[in-house]
Amino acid sequence: MSMKISFPGGLAIAAEIDGFNVLTDQPEQNGGEGTAPSPFDLFLASLGTCSGFFALRFCQQRNLSTEGLGLTLDFERDPQTRKLMRVKMNIQLPDGFPDKYRKAIIRATEECAVKKVIADPPEFEVTAGS
Repeated sequence: MSMKISFPGGLAIAAEIDGFNVLTDQPEQNGGEGTAPSPFDLFLASLGTCSGFFALRFCQQRNLSTEGLGLTLDFERDPQTRKLMRVKMNIQLPDGFPDKYRKAIIRATEECAVKKVIADPPEFEVTAGS
């Protein structure tokens, strides 16, 4: 599998993935035009939406209501290095969500493939050529 990255102008960068085009840009304070989320914001969105998928499927597979189901993602960065130090996810459960499933939906959400890649990172290789 591969992904094609292109540079449409300014600091915008596009990724073509399975026929989809995902655009990123830098915020204005970083010299971009702010026309799209930054790559780091998309990384966090990937983590949140992947985790959200597992929460959603947990409810759907048990015929539980998903009305009001949501997930928030809060994160802390080191002020000096800007390194991501902590990510906290909070699942907003639907009204009437059974107490017996609270721990189980957390475990299900932790199965997120994006989170697993962060916990056990792959090897990276960068080459340059034409």
